[in-house]
Amino acid sequence: MRIHAFSDDALGDLDAVALAELVARGERSSKELADAAHARLAKVTALDAVAVELPTPRETPGGRLHGVPTFIKDNLDVRGMRTGHGSEAFVGRMKNQDDKYAEQYLSSGLTLLGKTRLPEFGFNASTEFRTRPPVRNPWNPEHSVGASSGGAAALVASGVVPIAHANDGGGSIRIPAAAAGLVGLKPTKGRHIDAAMTRHIPINMVSEGVLTRSVRDTAMFHAALEDFWRNRALKPIGLVEGPSDRKLRIGLMTKTINGAPIDTATQAAIDDIAALLTKFGHEIEEVDPPVEPSFGEDFTLYWGLLATMSTTIGAPTFGIPFSQKKIDGLTRGLRWHYARNVHRTAGVLSRLKAVPAVYDEFMTGYDAVLGPVLAHTAPKLGYLSPNQPFEVLMHNLEHYVVTTPLHNIAGTPGLSMPVALSDDGLPVAVHFSGVRGDERTLLELAYLLEAERPRPRIQD
Repeated sequence: MRIHAFSDDALGDLDAVALAELVARGERSSKELADAAHARLAKVTALDAVAVELPTPRETPGGRLHGVPTFIKDNLDVRGMRTGHGSEAFVGRMKNQDDKYAEQYLSSGLTLLGKTRLPEFGFNASTEFRTRPPVRNPWNPEHSVGASSGGAAALVASGVVPIAHANDGGGSIRIPAAAAGLVGLKPTKGRHIDAAMTRHIPINMVSEGVLTRSVRDTAMFHAALEDFWRNRALKPIGLVEGPSDRKLRIGLMTKTINGAPIDTATQAAIDDIAALLTKFGHEIEEVDPPVEPSFGEDFTLYWGLLATMSTTIGAPTFGIPFSQKKIDGLTRGLRWHYARNVHRTAGVLSRLKAVPAVYDEFMTGYDAVLGPVLAHTAPKLGYLSPNQPFEVLMHNLEHYVVTTPLHNIAGTPGLSMPVALSDDGLPVAVHFSGVRGDERTLLELAYLLEAERPRPRIQD
């Protein structure tokens, strides 16, 4: 049932670093790679991953990943393209300039082919819609590929491109990475230039990044972006090229914040990786979540505030006309939930703003924390459909997304790493969270896992 486009063409099964090296040596051209990606895209149209294609690929000179084809998620402004935010409520305006982060992203030398689909405003954990077809998982098209960077995950996992833009406001790099068997690093808040859409919200919990099929692609991308701009308040990541010999103290967190159970495949993967890390001399210690179960309620209410802001300012911000009747059930439900609890706003914001200090204190005893990305493997399409009753959808979300929002509010780095396949052939991942500003340690751990537990390949 797998859908992929890997073949013996210019892209082969190479990662972005290998392809950039071919371009640099003159053995391949950026046009050859873009043409191959377009041909592959035509083979996986059933995935419905693309929002819009550029009529002519946009190449950026220079950069460590020069000539490698990519897509940008359709919630980032790019010159000459509309930004749709996954919504049916409006048609986005044509943009006449790049978002500042888009400039930084493309400074890596990647060749832009178009934009990928996301659920409405990036709110859902599955790329499903009110009336439009969903984005499908290449490993099994009857299943979700996660969200909100679901379109990006589908394209990278199916082999159309080796690297694609993603962003993460509640798990939207790490959730699709886990669902699609990819490497997904959510960097520290402020690591890169903030996208314009995040600069006016009460708590900026969004980090920008990529989805890839290799750890070295993720590492090279972040090194490339530091060539363009670096936050001087954070220690540079630099280029991480392999595992470290350092012996680490790693927390093992298998209890979820809200008490939701972890499925057998995910728990087995966590146990396996904990044993592997012990074998390599790392100290493992079981830990409890550093926040109370009420964190989930606070996060949901803040989510509702963002839904209210998005729909209230819809017409002037996104496009005219803006139809309130065409927002999806999740957005509508979150807005309704916030309206009923608006009196709690001040307390929620106060508690959420205290989380970074609480998490930093918790991490003083550890170099990283190992746990689940999600409570279970990617569900079938429909399980997280925005057309369900809001209460049912929220129950399903709360029993699926159990880890990732904490690190968005804390502003700390988190990494999803594929390590196995479930009995029914779906990717299984583990999550590492790190100390603020220390993506390097997470990447070093990822290299170790990649060597000892090679990423399952969809084409095998």
